Amino acid sequence: MYRLFLTLVLTFAYMETVYHVGVTGMQWLNPLLSFPLILILAGIELLLVSMGKHVVNKGILWTVQIVNFLLFASQLIYMRIFTQPLLLAAAISAGENAVKNYWRELLYAIGKNIVCLLLLAVPLLATGILLHRKRNLYRSKEKNTIRRVHRRCRFTGIVSVTAGTVAIWTVLFIGYQGGYSYYQDYQGFYDPGYVAKTYGILASVQRDWMGDVLPGADMQTSSAVTLNPIPVDKGTMDTIAQVTEGVLSGVQASKETGIELTGNTDTSPQTLDIDFEVLRELVPDEETEKLISYLEERTPTNKNEYTGMFRGYNLIYLTAEGFSTYAVSQELTPTLYRLSHSGFVAENYYVPLWQTSTSDGEYVNLLGQVPSRQFSMRKSASNAQPYSLPAYFSAEGVKSFAYHNNTLDYYDRHLSHPNLGYDFKAIKLGDLSEEEWGSQIFQMENAERWPSSDLDMVKATLPEYIGQDRFHVYYMTVSGHMNYNFSGNSMSSKNKDAVAGLPYSDEGKAYVACNIELDKALEYLIAELDKAGKLDNTVIALSADHYPYGMELGHYEELAGAELENSLEIYRNTLILWNSKMEEPVIIEKPCGAMDLLPTLYNLFGFSYDSRLYAGTDMLSDSQGLVMFADRSFISEDMSYNKKTGDTLSTTGEELDEEYVKSMKQKVRQLYEYSMGILDHNFFYYVEQAMR
Repeated sequence: MYRLFLTLVLTFAYMETVYHVGVTGMQWLNPLLSFPLILILAGIELLLVSMGKHVVNKGILWTVQIVNFLLFASQLIYMRIFTQPLLLAAAISAGENAVKNYWRELLYAIGKNIVCLLLLAVPLLATGILLHRKRNLYRSKEKNTIRRVHRRCRFTGIVSVTAGTVAIWTVLFIGYQGGYSYYQDYQGFYDPGYVAKTYGILASVQRDWMGDVLPGADMQTSSAVTLNPIPVDKGTMDTIAQVTEGVLSGVQASKETGIELTGNTDTSPQTLDIDFEVLRELVPDEETEKLISYLEERTPTNKNEYTGMFRGYNLIYLTAEGFSTYAVSQELTPTLYRLSHSGFVAENYYVPLWQTSTSDGEYVNLLGQVPSRQFSMRKSASNAQPYSLPAYFSAEGVKSFAYHNNTLDYYDRHLSHPNLGYDFKAIKLGDLSEEEWGSQIFQMENAERWPSSDLDMVKATLPEYIGQDRFHVYYMTVSGHMNYNFSGNSMSSKNKDAVAGLPYSDEGKAYVACNIELDKALEYLIAELDKAGKLDNTVIALSADHYPYGMELGHYEELAGAELENSLEIYRNTLILWNSKMEEPVIIEKPCGAMDLLPTLYNLFGFSYDSRLYAGTDMLSDSQGLVMFADRSFISEDMSYNKKTGDTLSTTGEELDEEYVKSMKQKVRQLYEYSMGILDHNFFYYVEQAMR
């Protein structure tokens, strides 16, 4: 009996260790949460294997050990593909689609991690040995009866479950009362990957399945609204103002852009006329009311000399799959190079990786908000979207088109994108019926290739909108999709000869090769716009959904020429925000990111919007630059904070005040909660109802 209990405990401890080493290498695992969970799970399984007769118990033991193996094996493979743990929502709502669309990556990951998978299977072998020697499992040395042994098993199981439960609730209570970071990580669960890598996959799985039953860590400090902005002392604000003044000098090239600016001297706040009294009457609960209090106290950004610079123009907006700065070169991707070095050039631009990678990357690009856990783009489909890009263009009588050279229903884009106001089309139906959705398919050459061609997509779709007086077009590309090799990636194979001379690994070469297809798509797009006389009146904006996390880190570092592990620089990327009439680039030096692109576009196109409603800010405004990452790391104009390493660094050479650092962390956490709450509580619906 004791051997059986020890076997179960060691099984979980062993599998957790194998998973951890396989995913993080030799990074230390904090047992604070994992050990109590091991006691609970081992106790539950001990109770299960002592429920019936010997033969039944053997079957149950085999079952639980197989389940244990599948749990850890699936989490290992998913983490190795997506750099995030497999959460319940993803398994239920997107599991089948993921297997259909990522089976190549799945097979590749299994092959690359076969040693870890075999090591995870060792407990199955041990179970077989122990079951073969049934005396060691079900009989004590004193040869007690089976019934008596079962009673001991049940007693031990109950004690183990009770001890583990008491231990974990004690740990969580202490963390809650003390405001310790481990409690905030676990309760907030804003970065499941960090929880899994730091506290173990069992902690991640348990927190995922448990749901939101724990009180927020910041509730302990005040009974007032927890989302209120943190005031910063005058000395600190003076320092920020000095830094901002120096950074904003980078946009003085505006007078030489070649475009006649509006001459706008209006520097009034970018706000809408919201009746906050009416808004408070409309909201259904206290949590939504907290959003109102935070909204009221936020400082809006101001209009500036770029406000309305592109009023009346067309917009072509691309989310580029797996795009990175290191895919750009003057020789191999000349169009990407030209566009990224002209127009508006953001020299410190970052694209964080969020939980649902591509879909959350789209959400950030299209809504300017922090994603709320997983599948935020899908969740947005059931929310009111009165302030989307298509809504603003529609108000000016302009139709909005959206295209994707893959499956129509993947990530439920067939619901989310039309909800934003796009006429959304793709090249495949997925599981949708042709009768209902067939009209949303566009015919494209080589549609059977994987990944398919961005160039072919542009060729197939451009005739639909090029004849419009004005248009807004959104593309979700796919040519840059992993895996990066010359055997399974059709775009890499297509452009293989062009990269043959590069001094990179095959994976590095394949990555550059597949992005050549994106370059060709942009080259064709610009040429056709020019032929149609639409180029000068069209803005092209492009941002990545995420960096190419599917690459081996060493190979990505090879492209970067620098070490990137546990560095925020891994998220550094390139923005394209371009118009052909801009003769000189406008340099933006302050840190900014994908979340800032939507408010920047609103300002440039002269749309009336409320800057307080977005987590991102207009890059061209005089507001402080701030980039936030999935684990609540951040980079501002005067400091950076890396949650993974715990490093807090000054970017100005000035010593950082401890209270200021604390206030910045609090500011980021509150902005996260506010932005996530906008999605979770359908906040825009109430705001729209409260407009004067």
